Amino acid sequence: MTLQDWQNNGWLTEHQSSPQEIIDLLAVADRDLKDCQSEGLSADWRFNIAYNALLQTATAALAAAGYRATRDAHHFRVLQSLALTVGLDAKVIRKHDAFRKKRNLTGYERVGAVSDQEVVEVIQAAQSVRQATEEWIATNYPHLLL
Repeated sequence: MTLQDWQNNGWLTEHQSSPQEIIDLLAVADRDLKDCQSEGLSADWRFNIAYNALLQTATAALAAAGYRATRDAHHFRVLQSLALTVGLDAKVIRKHDAFRKKRNLTGYERVGAVSDQEVVEVIQAAQSVRQATEEWIATNYPHLLL
């Protein structure tokens, strides 16, 4: 499948990105990567903040490629699109989807469901995707990183 196939399925819409949009999305990710490591926050909240860094970075990659996820299964599609944008493998994508499900659980249904180890894992994943995405954009869409 390609991103064009996803658009044909109604999962994405075309999107004209800009350097400012990409800079802003990556800045949100950077802020969240910093804030998720603040002392005094619950593991649940640190996990959610780091997850948002991951999501915003994936959103930046998708925007750079010229697309935006539609509302239906938005987080799922944005994270899955990392296979078609920066080229993450299926095993990594499955881990990100597990983070998505955990974030839904802790954000809406249950308190205390996240371990400190899971926080470390989502932070490392978000940092890795952040770096890979910036490198991918610099290689494929350098005009968006002005």
